[in-house]
Amino acid sequence: MGILNLNFNDLPVNTLVGADRRTFEAVTRGAEIDEACRRKYLTTKYVRQLLDPFYRINERRYAKLPAISDMEDPVFIIGHWRSGTTYAHNLLSCDDRFGYCSTYQTVFPHLMLWGRPFFKRCMAAIMPSSRPTDSMKLGVDLPQEEEFALSNMTPCSHYHFWMFPRRMAEYRDRYLTFETASESEREEFLAAQDKVMRIALHVSGKRQFLSKNPPHTGRVAMLLKRYPRARFIYLIRNPYVVYESTRNFFSSTLEAVRMQTIPAEELDRQILLNYRALYEHYENDKKLIPAGQLFEVRFEELEASPLEITAQIYDRLSLGDFERVRPAMERYLATQRNFRKKKYVFDLQTTLTVERYWGDALRQWDYRP
Repeated sequence: MGILNLNFNDLPVNTLVGADRRTFEAVTRGAEIDEACRRKYLTTKYVRQLLDPFYRINERRYAKLPAISDMEDPVFIIGHWRSGTTYAHNLLSCDDRFGYCSTYQTVFPHLMLWGRPFFKRCMAAIMPSSRPTDSMKLGVDLPQEEEFALSNMTPCSHYHFWMFPRRMAEYRDRYLTFETASESEREEFLAAQDKVMRIALHVSGKRQFLSKNPPHTGRVAMLLKRYPRARFIYLIRNPYVVYESTRNFFSSTLEAVRMQTIPAEELDRQILLNYRALYEHYENDKKLIPAGQLFEVRFEELEASPLEITAQIYDRLSLGDFERVRPAMERYLATQRNFRKKKYVFDLQTTLTVERYWGDALRQWDYRP
């Protein structure tokens, strides 16, 4: 738990505090910032400016970073938000062969190669101990999705919508699926992804990167061009649960980091459209994934039989000897026995909405309320 015992809404800055100058200025230039959010924006801007000299030191060190000559092909855990990707990520990260993006790296990707011990202590002092949406444990060294780091490294990241939710439609088409992005924007994003992976592996001393990033669900074709032998683990979950859980997740997270408001009905509409975009792009692109590089799994099955399903993942994707990592995963699962998920009761409006927008997924996977 952070020493100051703050919750997310009390944090004086948002995640753009870790952005480099170019990214921060590109994302905020000309943006509408609500008056109620201006103080957090100005504090974020001020602290970010104070950190600029340290960011430059890190960049000079990155330029001298030796290549990882024996780097193995990355493993991407994908699936819509609230589909169990965090559960899968935490489970597979028990394998000490994997390097991953830590929560600290997501906030301060430019403070990884110099000053890291000091800034980690500073972050730990104010960081809440659990996520606002589901009380899952948080910690500076725990695995986290790298899109948060990417949003501090390039303007070409979908997660800038957290700060500017009224631009969700633009960010979806341009940087979630990259459908309307230019080739130079795609290349910049992939270069940032390379950098996240390289730094995480260098710091951890590992050779294989384990990614968990829901936005990557809409980027499979783009990722395959960069990493043709990458493995993909795709999580599926009951869309009725995903809808309700995503509404809660987005609303809670936006409250803590936003710089502008968005009407609740418009947020709901964008959530529905995001799901369709990810579902359609994934279903179209998954045929490009070579045999032996994709494992699709329902979260409900993984949660019910985590060791058995993970053993299948290791076998199907040729990830090595599962029995070697079984004890570590058993220890992790033992710590989760008292965790209680929220139970959802779906009203008629929710049922009709999900069936209207996500009917294809319901029929394909045979889910019911």
